[in-house]
This record gives sequence, C-alpha cells and structure tokens, in this order.
Amino acid sequence: MSVRAKADIRLKFQTEQQLKTLLDALTPEARATVTRRANVKLQKDGLFFVLTVDADDTVALRSTLNAYLRWINSTVSIIGVLERAMC
Repeated sequence: MSVRAKADIRLKFQTEQQLKTLLDALTPEARATVTRRANVKLQKDGLFFVLTVDADDTVALRSTLNAYLRWINSTVSIIGVLERAMC
C-alpha cells in the first residue's frame, strides 16, 4: 500500500517542560491506532513538536489531523491554565 496523503506539522514551544507534557499526553493516542487508514508519528526536535500523519487518502488525513489538533489545543490550554495558577 502506498501513502497518498501526508502532512507534517511543526509547533514550537517555549519550554522543554511544555513539550514533554504534550508528548506524554498524546503518546498513548498515537500508539493505540483507531484506523488502519492513517499512521501517526510524534517527535521532538529541539523545542519543536512534530506531528507526522501518513494516510491512504485525504479523508483519513483530514480526520486524523483534526483529532490531533484538537487534542493539542486542549492540552496546550490546560498547560497554560496550570502555569498561570502556579505563578
């Protein structure tokens, strides 16, 4: 099977701890694949979080990206709330 749709998303974080927290939160989701139509890879590159999605088609790519981007947004929002509460 050849990959027909691929996306790489790079997000820069201010601190190593923010990045580690995000990776820790999303790694279980990446390991428990729901569909065979898309594969997800999470990486750290310096202060960048890298999300790579390889999918069989654009529908699978879009739905996988939407799910991960929502999870990222929720996690980053929670990190911000916790950081403000600790100040």
